[in-house]
Amino acid sequence: MERLQRANLLRELSEMCSIAAGYFGASRHRYRMKMQVEQSSSPITASVLMIAAMAIIGVVDNFVIRLAETIGLWQFHLSRALMMLPLILGLSLLGFGSLRPRRFVAVLVRSVFITLAMLFYFGSLALMPIAEALAGLFTSPIFVLLISAAFLRQKIGVWRILAVLTGFVGILCVLQPDSTSFDAKTLLPVAGGFFYALSAILTRTHCAQESTVALLASMIVTLGVAGAIGLVVFTFAPVSDVAGPAGFVTRGWVWPMNAALPWVAIQAVGSTIAVFMLIKAYQLGEPSYVAVFEYSVMIFGPFFAWIAMGQSIGTLQVGGIVLIAAAGGILGWRSSREEGIAAAEAKR
Repeated sequence: MERLQRANLLRELSEMCSIAAGYFGASRHRYRMKMQVEQSSSPITASVLMIAAMAIIGVVDNFVIRLAETIGLWQFHLSRALMMLPLILGLSLLGFGSLRPRRFVAVLVRSVFITLAMLFYFGSLALMPIAEALAGLFTSPIFVLLISAAFLRQKIGVWRILAVLTGFVGILCVLQPDSTSFDAKTLLPVAGGFFYALSAILTRTHCAQESTVALLASMIVTLGVAGAIGLVVFTFAPVSDVAGPAGFVTRGWVWPMNAALPWVAIQAVGSTIAVFMLIKAYQLGEPSYVAVFEYSVMIFGPFFAWIAMGQSIGTLQVGGIVLIAAAGGILGWRSSREEGIAAAEAKR
């Protein structure tokens, strides 16, 4: 009799545990689903993060010309990566995300693309005013559109074609290429824009559920490795030693680097904060919407360069910046409108 009572009691307890496990399991599932919905639909937070990130980037990128006077591109990226990685580890320990990626290959490919973009962009910062470098980098929305049409089979309407043409005219106004003599250095930031577009597409299509810290860490590690490789190449197989910013891309190891160290540190801290917010913005909002606010760096960067660095910007270049921003606004408006129409049709 007692055995039967104990068996019944154990069975009841087992049933209660199963019910509780199912309840809490469902609760965890609902919580995860809620977090995923919030993560994918926070346009206001995404826009604030992007504007703040662009303000920081617009300031710290101006200091590249200072460190380019004494060290090279490759030593800069290696040194900055070594400074940023402990900061990124700290972000992970504070609970901002895991360092381990979910889709290693996708994260690695994205990191390679953005590494190439940053190498071209930072290399151009030492050779031209920041307004010109940014104008070249911001060909990325045009490349996003063309890549989406060619490989993702997205339709391109009249408005999108108008946006591409408007942005292209704006880029020409800022870069002001000389028709009589071609200068290959003007293509450096444009190449950066192409690879940046590829990384932006991958961020949303394949890395939306990745930890922001994992994406940031992967990018910085890849940049650091690229810096180490370039440093070895140009140290043991040096090109002609050019003094000042003109030798930034081909300069090997320089020691001591006391003069450049403060500027590298400013870049490391500022970039850690800004890139974290930038990646998070692209994860929280649609790329077409978020990318519009990315154009605010074309205000922050040249304005700080004018105030602190004495870099002048002409009326034609200001007009070009306005055209580039307008092109981004058109693309964002059309994408938002099409998404709204698609959502309305899905509810029918």
